[in-house]
Amino acid sequence: MQKQIVTAGKKSSLLVLLALASCTSVQTPQSQETQATVEQKQVETNPLLKEWTGPYGGVPAFDKMSLEALKPAMEKAMALNLAEIETIANNPQPATFENTIEQMEKAGEELNRVFTYYGIWSSNMSSPEFREIQTELAPKISEFNSKISQNEKLFQRIKTVYENAKKNPLPEDQQRVVQLVYEGFAMEGADLSPEKKKRYAEINKELSSLYTDFSNNILADEEKYVVYFTKDQLSGLPESFVKAAAKAAADRGKPGMYAVTNTRSSMDQFLTYSDERALREKVWKNYYSRADNADENDNNENIRKILKLRNERVKLMGYDNYAEWRLQNRMAKTPEAAMDLMQAVWPAAVARAKEEVADMQAIANKTSKTKITIEPWDYRYYAEKVRQQKYDLNSDEVKQYLELGNLTQAIFFTAGELFNFKFTPVPEGSVPVFHEDVKVWEVTDKTTGEHIGLWYLDPFARQGKRSGAWATTYRAHTTFNGKETVLASNNSNFVKPAPGEPVLVSWDDAETFFHEFGHALHFLASNVKYPTLNSGVRDYTEFQSQLLERWLSTDKVINQFLKHYKTGEPMPKELVAKIEKASTFNQGFATTEFLASALMDMYFHMADPENLDPDKFERETLNKLGMPKEIVMRHRSPHFGHVFSGEGYATGYYGYLWADVLTSDAAEAFAEAPGGFYDAEVAARLVKYLFAPRNSMDPADAYRKFRGRDAKIDALMRDRGFPVPKPQSKK
Repeated sequence: MQKQIVTAGKKSSLLVLLALASCTSVQTPQSQETQATVEQKQVETNPLLKEWTGPYGGVPAFDKMSLEALKPAMEKAMALNLAEIETIANNPQPATFENTIEQMEKAGEELNRVFTYYGIWSSNMSSPEFREIQTELAPKISEFNSKISQNEKLFQRIKTVYENAKKNPLPEDQQRVVQLVYEGFAMEGADLSPEKKKRYAEINKELSSLYTDFSNNILADEEKYVVYFTKDQLSGLPESFVKAAAKAAADRGKPGMYAVTNTRSSMDQFLTYSDERALREKVWKNYYSRADNADENDNNENIRKILKLRNERVKLMGYDNYAEWRLQNRMAKTPEAAMDLMQAVWPAAVARAKEEVADMQAIANKTSKTKITIEPWDYRYYAEKVRQQKYDLNSDEVKQYLELGNLTQAIFFTAGELFNFKFTPVPEGSVPVFHEDVKVWEVTDKTTGEHIGLWYLDPFARQGKRSGAWATTYRAHTTFNGKETVLASNNSNFVKPAPGEPVLVSWDDAETFFHEFGHALHFLASNVKYPTLNSGVRDYTEFQSQLLERWLSTDKVINQFLKHYKTGEPMPKELVAKIEKASTFNQGFATTEFLASALMDMYFHMADPENLDPDKFERETLNKLGMPKEIVMRHRSPHFGHVFSGEGYATGYYGYLWADVLTSDAAEAFAEAPGGFYDAEVAARLVKYLFAPRNSMDPADAYRKFRGRDAKIDALMRDRGFPVPKPQSKK
């Protein structure tokens, strides 16, 4: 589940201006005007600070990006934002929603623009030069955030608005904004004593550098470790992969050879199809030992420091552990509730994994020239053999019907049916892009023609691009300060084919493509007024995107878009039937590798971090859980970027499972409807309650409005082919 959402930070101000003011005893109106003019010129001349111009309400100037401009732009944007915050905090008028919360919502436009470019360099186009700048900026950004979250005057104004709103409720959306802003500040230690605030800020600064190091160490190992092989080692590999591997080797200065890069898409295909067991082992070890090689890129010490600092920070606020602090505003509310869900599923997943291993071992015993025992690098290979034997289903045969261009049209069709959206390619060159691979579409309402936004797609893996798949927004929908249309993007790591060859992907990768597009639809469907309401609740925001995966296997998508890349014929009904029959196949592996990561995330953050050895703790904890030796965590701790390269998913990786309970339950609502997955009434409720509101209402309330009740775990267990838990009898 390398499905991630990347969001840019917001809100903040102007130490540079304050420093200038402190150096001058008397400042005339003329000197102030001159200073303002200088400030304005700096904004106008730095391409990363400039207001976005051009069509579609303005677009990022990706063609003007320059690393030389990044550091001064970030420092200037933070200073401008801090000045805005100081103005709000020092307003002599009594605090109101309009003069405090709404002004905060307006602040930080320049910073939001800079963070868009910063995010592109960080995720899509990293380089050694950028990483140096990132290392320098990370602690400065942390200090900047602390200056806002610890601004006592600002927090007292927020608190006043919050307490007044409890006595005299505001309109629903304003009430929700006040609640979220107040809770955000309170969770960041705004109520702490000055001494504790100081330490809190120091910890955040240390963590920011550790997160940057952690992320860059993973990327370094992904770039450093490449497995090269020769023509006599191609046995079992599909033609499309062979051509892509030849290109990958040639691009790295080794023409005539073949390369498996250290990314999931490349590794996964090689381990599934290659007959070369020794090479499979090498590829597997490269991938699962990223940032765990006892060298300059090893992350174990970073993990230890991160856990200690996170624990110290929440202790300042009186929490027992990091998990308790983090989950208070999630759907789960407590670590215990999250653990209960995971432990309800874990035994069934492990039991199924053992059955899968037994099936694989039986085939290995019959077909292997030498006696082997199934190891982790054998799992995908022999799982594919079992799939073919049990279900007569060949993954490579399925891939012939999963061409990226057709899949792109399939997601557009789905968006049209459910959301009434139309996607039209933007003429090449009319909108700047940061790489030649990036394509852009305009999104409009099918009925009215109203412009909704733009959708950017960056599909291919390359050096400097982090692994996985994710979605992000360059601009979110709001209406409170003039309507802002959406700029959304999806980013994948498909293996780039040789020139003229199709991009054929696995069924899992096709599901991930739909998943990430679900995040983009969540951005595009937003109808919220205030920026804060576009924020997400981590164990809920994955639900909408996981639900969208279900449309890949609907008849309308299969018959229109899953076409053979050579003949153009739709996927045969017999093959569709095999896929449906095998839908619960390998769920032991998929669920166990995910849950192992999610459980470790929680155990790490509930443990005493003093003297904790991450490698030993991971090994011993998984052993106690009964982790099958043939399976490894989906994200081993040293490269668990979701959790240790930032805080977005820390103690939140379980959220995929929490969201999947909602997903399975919601899918049954469609399955039960007269129109099935294209039922107009259920689709309308889906958009109205689950997509358009974003975070403007409590997620549990939103789901009840859609479904008429709370979600049940039963549908999830049915989906995965696990036994449905029996209701507990009440005595």
